[in-house]
Amino acid sequence: MSTADIRTEIRHLLKERNAVLLAHNYMRDEVQAIADITGDSLQLSMEAAKTAADVIVFCGVHFMAESAAILSPGKKVLLPRADAGCPMADMVDVSGLQALKAQHPGLPVVTYVNSSAAVKAESDICCTSANAVSVVRSLKEQKLIFAPDRNLGRWIAKQLPDKEFIYWEGYCPTHERLTADRVQEIKAAHPDALFICHPECAPEVSALADHVCSTSGMYSYCAKSTTKKFIIGTEAGILFKLREDSPDKEFILASPALICPNMKLTSLEDILLALQTMQPTVTVSEEVRLKAQAALDKMLAVPRD
Repeated sequence: MSTADIRTEIRHLLKERNAVLLAHNYMRDEVQAIADITGDSLQLSMEAAKTAADVIVFCGVHFMAESAAILSPGKKVLLPRADAGCPMADMVDVSGLQALKAQHPGLPVVTYVNSSAAVKAESDICCTSANAVSVVRSLKEQKLIFAPDRNLGRWIAKQLPDKEFIYWEGYCPTHERLTADRVQEIKAAHPDALFICHPECAPEVSALADHVCSTSGMYSYCAKSTTKKFIIGTEAGILFKLREDSPDKEFILASPALICPNMKLTSLEDILLALQTMQPTVTVSEEVRLKAQAALDKMLAVPRD
């Protein structure tokens, strides 16, 4: 079957199954191109929950499909590649988080959405990279536990020096591969470019950035900026929409190491097979779902800065 035929059959089955196709910003170009909705992980789940679709096909990684199941309990959630995981999300588990909470009783737990549903259920409130500063600022407590991304946590701490953080020492292996030496090298090669990076990057890399923001923030920042050249410090998949939105601008990946193997697993063939078989599915038990949704709802109630 040709690529064109696969795309046609995917669109046919989406209509037949009353399904919506979601693609994270880091997916392969051809997957983003065919999706009904593209965006960051939580935004996708929230948008899918608003649709009348019976089925959500989530092209992303496992914790993202879990978020869709949390917010859309009446819909079937398909993850075309069941082996698409997130190393950062896997770095924190329920027992470990419970042990940390026991060491620091009474402290609120702020958990990045890049985490399992079970870990969210053990948390007081969630955050995204876009709203993390607002969420932490909203807490009445001066001291908090932040999991699982130490880099995002330390970036928030720089914005909120009055807060005291206890970090879970997790990280994104892809973003950690971007080094300060590499950034200085590429900035020197392109002195007319702005360097933008994700807060999942190491602190020494974020310190070199002209702007630090989420993936959705990168789209809006680059579109509005009068600058014509950008060095991008996040996963390579973001270049697809950046170039689509601003064809008159140049976008340079900060390092060839910024490729997440998990995000690149999902192919058009995988999507087609998932729609044909209606497998693999991702589910969350009702007990965990309700607790995790409570942490997400608290986050959504926080006013954005």
